[in-house]
Amino acid sequence: MMRKAAFFFLVAAAIMASGAQGGHELPVYPSFYPHEIAIKTIAPVQAADALRKAEIQAFIGEGLSFAGTPAENVAAIESLGAFVVVRVNPRSSLLTAQSSSCDIVKAVVRERDSQQGFILHPYPVTPLHGDYLHHFDLAGTAKARLSAGGAALPQPKIKASGSFAQNHPQWAENDWDAEIVEVDAAQSLASEMFSVNGRLGPPWLKTGWFNAMRLLGETIDAADKRRIDSMVRRLEAGDFVGLAERINLERDLVGALTVGCQTMMIGYTLKREYVNVEFSAGIENIGYDATTGLASPMFIRTVKLKDFPWNGWLALGIGDKPVAAWNPVGGMTDGFGQFMGFAVGDPALFPAPYEAGWMLNRISDLPSNWSP
Repeated sequence: MMRKAAFFFLVAAAIMASGAQGGHELPVYPSFYPHEIAIKTIAPVQAADALRKAEIQAFIGEGLSFAGTPAENVAAIESLGAFVVVRVNPRSSLLTAQSSSCDIVKAVVRERDSQQGFILHPYPVTPLHGDYLHHFDLAGTAKARLSAGGAALPQPKIKASGSFAQNHPQWAENDWDAEIVEVDAAQSLASEMFSVNGRLGPPWLKTGWFNAMRLLGETIDAADKRRIDSMVRRLEAGDFVGLAERINLERDLVGALTVGCQTMMIGYTLKREYVNVEFSAGIENIGYDATTGLASPMFIRTVKLKDFPWNGWLALGIGDKPVAAWNPVGGMTDGFGQFMGFAVGDPALFPAPYEAGWMLNRISDLPSNWSP
């Protein structure tokens, strides 16, 4: 009996030893989750200290700032922050026979171009959009046109909100020449992200033309609306032949949306989010979206705890308190609810991080003749 027990012990030890020698863990696992994901609502002023101490591994959203430079164990993630749009007051006293809305916009740009954090880009498809190369020449032409000289005007009275408001006085109703509006890029997409046919939103969710329609579609003149609506229907229905015709159709659509200067995008800002990368309390293998940052399904499916070969306990901070319904039908449209939906949902496709298309989740696109 003793010999049998010793024999089984030696066999078990041999199996364990061979497993230890050959069982090297892969450093990256696609679509895996930590053992536990804790999403904490925390004020940005408190999040900086919590991030340094690794009480949270990442802070989702803007507003977090550090007294001085961030600690060495804290890294920044940059993505598209907000579109900056100028709306000209049709009752402005600067609109005369010798000046136009475009002259007022140019006067606004001359002041804004030197503001920290502002990137001049008077075209609604930015370098952070995956299909920007399809619009590169048009974006350059738009910038050259805006930089050209115009009518000499006095300093416009600017009505502003958000980060642009601090240097401008408050003007009485209609006693302003131009309004500067910031449109949050992530929030603009969030309202369009919903589960449909196994993906989080319509197929064209992250294309440049769709974002341009979201930004400028309500400013279309009645005379142009029929033609623009026709182009949108063709793109949504796939009513084109080949890639070249589709790209030309998208370029024509964005061009039609950017005619005139009554309402015009003049640039964008970058959003900076922070993560803890310390070993061993921090995170690595961080995937994020170029337009929405960490608030994306890519982040929650790629992030890995450094001191765990597999899952681990992930703590995230978010500045938004939950206010929407926590279900796919009634809501989950606020920042907290949407991110929780990313954590518990499992769509077949989700937006690619740096492209205008989609990525497969948990499945592979293999040829029909493939064999293991």
